[in-house]
Amino acid sequence: MRRERALKVVLVVVGLLFVAGVIPLTMFFSREPAVPMIMGIYVTLGIFLLLAVRDPAANRSLIAFAGWANLAHAAVMAAQEYRNVIERRELAGVVVFAIVGVVLVALAPAKQQVQKVSAVAT
Repeated sequence: MRRERALKVVLVVVGLLFVAGVIPLTMFFSREPAVPMIMGIYVTLGIFLLLAVRDPAANRSLIAFAGWANLAHAAVMAAQEYRNVIERRELAGVVVFAIVGVVLVALAPAKQQVQKVSAVAT
């Protein structure tokens, strides 16, 4: 019960954090054209994470995707920072995306067992 409650809190916080990305998305302050595109994806993901709060178990694959996608994003950003492709100040983003990814993966609902019903009448 505690785990599900913690997951719901995380889904709300992360969902709102991602939806808040709509502000930079609409302002287009970035010099990089890729930023509004990735923000569009994260805003959409945020909306679906907020919808998943109602029934996390039914949205297990979405929650797992969000967690692993954030870990992948953090890994790419870390590699880019290491190779000096992005500025050092972006390192905070690596940490945030990695934490979000780890927490979502750790709290994702367990896969539910499906009982097979025999078609043979006894």
